[in-house]
Amino acid sequence: MDRTQGRTEQHEQPTGGSAPAAPTAPATPGTPAAAGPARVVSLTAGGFALTVNPVDGSEIEPLRPGTEPARPAKRDPAARASRTAAARPPVLPGPAALVRPLHAREEERERLVRLLGRGRSVRLTGPSGSGRSALLDAVADRCAGLAPDGVVRLSGFGQQQPGELLHALYATVYEVERERPGRVELLARVREIGAVVLLDDLEMGGAALDELMRATPECAYLLAATPDTRAPSDDSHIEEVFLGGLGKADCLELLEAGVGRPLTDEESAWAGDLRFASEGLPLRFVQAAALLRQRDELNHSDEDDEEEEPGVFEERPRDAVHVPLPTLAEGAAPAELLASRVSESARAALRIACALGGELPHHAHLPALVGDTHADTAVAELLACGLLTPVGTRYRLAAGVARQLEEVGYGDTASEEARTAARHYAWWTGHASVVPERVAAEADAVLAALAGADVVAAVLLARTAAPAFAASLHWEAWERVLRSGAEAARKAGEVAEQAYFHHELGVLALCEERLDRARAELETSIGLRGALADKRGTVAGRRALALVVDRETAGAAVSPPLRLEAPAPGAPAAAPEAVTVATPTTPTTPTAPAERGAAAPRVAPSASSASSGSSASSGSSASSVPDSRAASEASTTRVPPVAPAAAAAVPVSAEAVTRMTPVVPVTARSETPTTLSEVFEDAFPLDPKPAPPTAPRPAAAPAPAPGRRRLVLLAGAGALAVVALGTVVSLALSSSDSEPPAQEPAVTSTPTVTAPDPTVANSGNDPAPEPPVSAPPAATPEPGQSAAPTPGRSPVRTPSRRPSSTPPNSAPPTAVSPSPTGAQPTPTVTETVTPSPSATTTQTGTTTPAGSPVTGG
Repeated sequence: MDRTQGRTEQHEQPTGGSAPAAPTAPATPGTPAAAGPARVVSLTAGGFALTVNPVDGSEIEPLRPGTEPARPAKRDPAARASRTAAARPPVLPGPAALVRPLHAREEERERLVRLLGRGRSVRLTGPSGSGRSALLDAVADRCAGLAPDGVVRLSGFGQQQPGELLHALYATVYEVERERPGRVELLARVREIGAVVLLDDLEMGGAALDELMRATPECAYLLAATPDTRAPSDDSHIEEVFLGGLGKADCLELLEAGVGRPLTDEESAWAGDLRFASEGLPLRFVQAAALLRQRDELNHSDEDDEEEEPGVFEERPRDAVHVPLPTLAEGAAPAELLASRVSESARAALRIACALGGELPHHAHLPALVGDTHADTAVAELLACGLLTPVGTRYRLAAGVARQLEEVGYGDTASEEARTAARHYAWWTGHASVVPERVAAEADAVLAALAGADVVAAVLLARTAAPAFAASLHWEAWERVLRSGAEAARKAGEVAEQAYFHHELGVLALCEERLDRARAELETSIGLRGALADKRGTVAGRRALALVVDRETAGAAVSPPLRLEAPAPGAPAAAPEAVTVATPTTPTTPTAPAERGAAAPRVAPSASSASSGSSASSGSSASSVPDSRAASEASTTRVPPVAPAAAAAVPVSAEAVTRMTPVVPVTARSETPTTLSEVFEDAFPLDPKPAPPTAPRPAAAPAPAPGRRRLVLLAGAGALAVVALGTVVSLALSSSDSEPPAQEPAVTSTPTVTAPDPTVANSGNDPAPEPPVSAPPAATPEPGQSAAPTPGRSPVRTPSRRPSSTPPNSAPPTAVSPSPTGAQPTPTVTETVTPSPSATTTQTGTTTPAGSPVTGG
């Protein structure tokens, strides 16, 4: 369809520059296109070599050494001028379009040029139809020599992220062919661009706009946006210029320029009312001028044919019908009235535009879509009426026109029109004579047809358009068409096509370094192709998945070794058994006993092994580190205390190791105990509380002074003497309790209670049983009385063959027995012998029978 009008391929490529040369000979409509091989394109995407294969799916592999693309060069002024001309809307067939002058915008234009000349970025805000695009054209002519890289025109319509805009800026300034740089290289290249960037139809703001401006610090931006577009952030420092409506005089001047004649008083009054209703928007007066021109044609005011006779076959009536001025409502919403007065081909084009969401296909496609060979002239007709507006390299319905036309029935056949457009684009995008850049120029219309078509037509269109978008480096459209095609293939049950779309999505994600998305898409594609027994597709998917694995392995950060801090010096132990802590990889200087015990990499021998090997040297103790370490790590019970001196002598490895640290208190001793007193000091510390943190001491502590050692030995000897004496006394008590008395005392049977006379002295001849050596003579005392004998009087004793171990003039020794520690203070019962026959008597008048021992209370 590109050659139906006899145009060459060069004129049908609005993007220009990067398109390969094509045959220039025109082809007639009846001549079929030459059959050629499938369109296979090789690209460079970051660090990959991408081969776009429309048959089995794209193939991707790393760039071989020595095949990396060279540093791109910037375009010269002539190349930039041709690129700028190609970026403008195409020239329409038919008479030349009327050039509309710029009215009452000189002040805004001078201010914008002045700000851009200072390197400031400006946001031009105005409602739809206020003339923002016309003002940008006027500013572009004045800023041609301000920046070293000239003026760059970009379209932000449909762009919500800055990625594609940066790629478009890169392709405009640099001479690149079949190359899409990675993100790091892209940011490095666009940072060097110094240009005045005119960005029309901006739709992003906030953080996205800040990212775009940070990536290009040497560029000055003129951003044209509507008031409902998201505002930039406060830190962006963008100047704001608001573009309002025109005044009454300017509106009348614009209307007269559009009509081509002076206005009558009635038309001037109507224009004043229209200016008040439309707030002076220039678009409304462009449409109003079209209404007046159509009215003049209907009223035959341009020609004087009163003397001519109407022909026999003419449909024009003999009497002319006077057409009045449009009403104010028709002037404010003129789409319906304007559409009713244009040609049938133009109305069919409006139906197609309504079905495609406002996108009007290229004028070369209208003859096939409408069914009229002269339908390509409809674009110029609609543009002159103000129903279309230029957007980049294409045309769209003007603001509010689509809504007004849908209300009067232009959208009733939207599904049928979208299906027809989808089938036409499926044939056109798959044709071998259509270059990828030409398909990229029709991206919005293709995507709109894909969204409104049925599933069968959508799968076919996505299958043919996806390789063209990939080859044209318009990867945002590539991703959108792949996702739409995958969904349509799922609904239609086309498993093979669904596998193809998922494979392409995986390759695209891999090129953009989105590894998680690439893995998910490729695994889905491999699964679907495995179910279909597609060996070639499965192999291609597995190769791409292997690249994903390699990128994940290369990009994953090496996991650092385990580095946990030792427990705090005052932290309580979790359990009375050994716990596992991680030793730091760098040697630390212990500052407290708890820290030395927790961070020591060596386990000291137990107390018994220390006493037996006390004469071992420091070298032998250092050589036994692996054995003690293995024993401490293998054991799950309590671990012996850690020796800080031995720990300091062992170098710490570069890796994190796991040590078994005891939680029992460890004394801060610098060497193995060598004497019995030191052993007792370790086993029974005088101060069980943990010592406060002290200053760091050197690993090898000096030997203790001789005087201190002598004092320690004396203290240990005294402690041993006390323990020995207590042991002997306890043995004596136990032996005396089990031994029976030598002779039982005689007890009278008289019931009277006779108290002992304290004045009678002990003669020593009274027979009485001899008490044990360790048992003192005692009587059963009453409550409140002491158990000690009365001073000045000795108890009566019986003759004994054994001498007494207690001096006669000293108090009898008391029995040494451990005091009760239980909850109930039960006294120890000891057998004693009464000093007189009538010493013990019960309160009830009964006496103890003779011959039985009397026990104390």
